[in-house]
Amino acid sequence: MVDYDLIRKQTESLAEESADPIPLMANVSALLFSSLPDINWAGFYLVKDDVLLLGPFQGKVACVKIEKGRGVCGTAWKEDRLQLVPDVHAFPGHIACDSASRSEIVIPLHCRERVTAVLDIDSPLPDRFDDGDREGLSDLGKTLERIIVW
Repeated sequence: MVDYDLIRKQTESLAEESADPIPLMANVSALLFSSLPDINWAGFYLVKDDVLLLGPFQGKVACVKIEKGRGVCGTAWKEDRLQLVPDVHAFPGHIACDSASRSEIVIPLHCRERVTAVLDIDSPLPDRFDDGDREGLSDLGKTLERIIVW
């Protein structure tokens, strides 16, 4: 079982050194990549010029730009709600940056009530993410929204 409370506390501690979005997202990506079992990608996309632009991440190379409503990340941004996808191959319009990915969870992050980034985590296992991950990563998202200095 993942200790999301510890991850949240570690994230808050990382923000004490810098709450600038890029270094904090870089460290949180590394923290998640090393703390969550059975994942193959963890990182951020930032809203810029009406697209999601690749931000700090851990894992294989990734798509650089994602349009609003396209794929799991673009859908999370468009609908402004967490996406938990047990089988990405069954998700309409899924973007296969890494063909090994089978399941995905994406959490929108807000600044002034607007989606400004998404946290994206992929797994090579189908149905990898559950309600505990949904709750823990939602709480982490709220922590990031509170501590990032946009």
